[in-house]
Amino acid sequence: MNIVPFLQGTPEWLAHRATHFNASDAPAMMGCSPYKTRSQLLHEMHTGLAPEVDASTQRRYADGHRFEALARPLAEKIIGEDLYPVVGSSGKLSASFDGLNMDESIAFEHKTMNAALYGDGAPWGSDFEIPLQYRVQMEQQLMVSGAEKVLFMASRWDGDELDVEQHCWYTSDDKLRETIERGWEQLAIDLAAYVPPAAAPVVVAAAVTALPAVTVQVAGQITVTDNFKAFEVALFDFIEHRLIRTPKTDQDFADLDQQIKALKGAEAALDSAEAQMLAQLATVDGAKRTKDMLHKMARDNRLMAEKLLTTEKERRRGEIVAGGVTAFRTHMDSLNTRLGKPYMPAVAADFGGVIKGKKNLDSMEDAVSTELARAKGEANSMADKIQINLGALRELAAAHAFLFADTGAIVLKAPDDCRALIENRIAAHKVEEQRKEDAQRERIRAEEQAKAEKAVRDQIESDARIAREAAAAAATAVPPVALAQVEAYCCEKGQAQGLIGAVCSDCAETSTAYQEAMFAPRQEHTANVVTLAAARPTPAPATPPTTPPTLKLGEISTRLGFAVTADFLRPLGFDHVKERGACLFHESSYPLMLAALVQHLEQLQAKQAA
Repeated sequence: MNIVPFLQGTPEWLAHRATHFNASDAPAMMGCSPYKTRSQLLHEMHTGLAPEVDASTQRRYADGHRFEALARPLAEKIIGEDLYPVVGSSGKLSASFDGLNMDESIAFEHKTMNAALYGDGAPWGSDFEIPLQYRVQMEQQLMVSGAEKVLFMASRWDGDELDVEQHCWYTSDDKLRETIERGWEQLAIDLAAYVPPAAAPVVVAAAVTALPAVTVQVAGQITVTDNFKAFEVALFDFIEHRLIRTPKTDQDFADLDQQIKALKGAEAALDSAEAQMLAQLATVDGAKRTKDMLHKMARDNRLMAEKLLTTEKERRRGEIVAGGVTAFRTHMDSLNTRLGKPYMPAVAADFGGVIKGKKNLDSMEDAVSTELARAKGEANSMADKIQINLGALRELAAAHAFLFADTGAIVLKAPDDCRALIENRIAAHKVEEQRKEDAQRERIRAEEQAKAEKAVRDQIESDARIAREAAAAAATAVPPVALAQVEAYCCEKGQAQGLIGAVCSDCAETSTAYQEAMFAPRQEHTANVVTLAAARPTPAPATPPTTPPTLKLGEISTRLGFAVTADFLRPLGFDHVKERGACLFHESSYPLMLAALVQHLEQLQAKQAA
């Protein structure tokens, strides 16, 4: 807040007020001031001319300033700090403070106690509702100063003696603050386009020439003297030439109202003349018929005029309300045009409600104008929010527009909420796309792994077939009789070492002749077995599995047809995972186990043959 170093009432202070939106004018801008209408505020701000203050109003102002000064020590006692009056501004907004503490965190606002604030005299409690006009002023004070709260006090003094005092705290209302901001924005727009209206004439009903007094004189027994003919001429002239039939202005309505009263008077005068006549004569048929005709004419035209007055007033009320509705609809259309699509939601504007209780056209037009400005401000604020959200969509979701088919709904959210929704929806979409890509890669990997496993199984089957064929060929290479002789010949040491079908070194050394006769064919067979084992390629390891192991050791033994242990598989290169006592391996390792087992057996076979 910028401190304004001008005393209230000085020319410098007045010049400052003329260039700012002041807290004391905020109630009039909002249409809730009992002292000034929004239209009057517009005119004052446009012309720079304030209405002259009469002596009574000046005395009321003086009492208010005096009561404020007397009440300030009471406020300082409640707050516990010294207060100083000051004028401050923030941007285009300005406010005068009855008091601020030194760190500007607490403000003080004083009003002269009145009937609206006094109520039934009960102390203000937490349920006391401060009238809107005062809340608007204090909210702007908080907007300007940045204070946290306002001590609101009302008091009345008898001289220097306190008569009555009430106080409560006011804290900021975010919704009201936003409404005030929109209201000043709309008033600035209206002020730029303001054209002062022509001076409105003072509406005073025109004097209505009274119709002739009706007299009836009865002379003798049958002589009747009356002026019905003259009255008839005057009444016809009044109805034909002076009675207003199409009222348009406040002046017309006021004149027609007076004419209706004159026709009522004519009806009453004719009734009175009839009474006079009948009081003098038992029957005066002709005069009575003339009187009845004139009375009916006056009454019929009076009823017509009354109906016309009511109908025309309602029509003008309807025109004023319809004008507000049309102007607001045009404004909403312009906002949708600015946004590019009809994103604007419905904004409540009660033009019919604001003219209730208004007695003349000017007050109705001012009420509709104030409501129009309020609704425009709310619509402008909504359009600005939608514009921000559309910008966020263009910035964040240019490549993901297909995710936001509900744009019309999400742009109505608060900008922070809208941005968070956009980011979360795009992030969720990316996660889903990544999941699909991962699933696709996993499917391809599984297919490739299945192909590799099939190739390994085919290779194992081929190797097993080759091994069987080689073993069969090797078995036929040694004569059965010679083999039996070798087994029988082999010494106890060789038999203890399990050298069945082979000759240990001790036995071979014993008989060189037998070795020359029988061992040469066996060496050829051994070489073939060793060569076959050495030539077989080791299967390439599969891609490291990414899923937990599920293949149990018992299932492996079942598939092999014989029992194997984890300790047996570990040297072959297959570690397990222990889970609740079970040894688990990866399913993809099973084909490699088969290959390793074949290789292990061939190595044993080669070693045995050697």
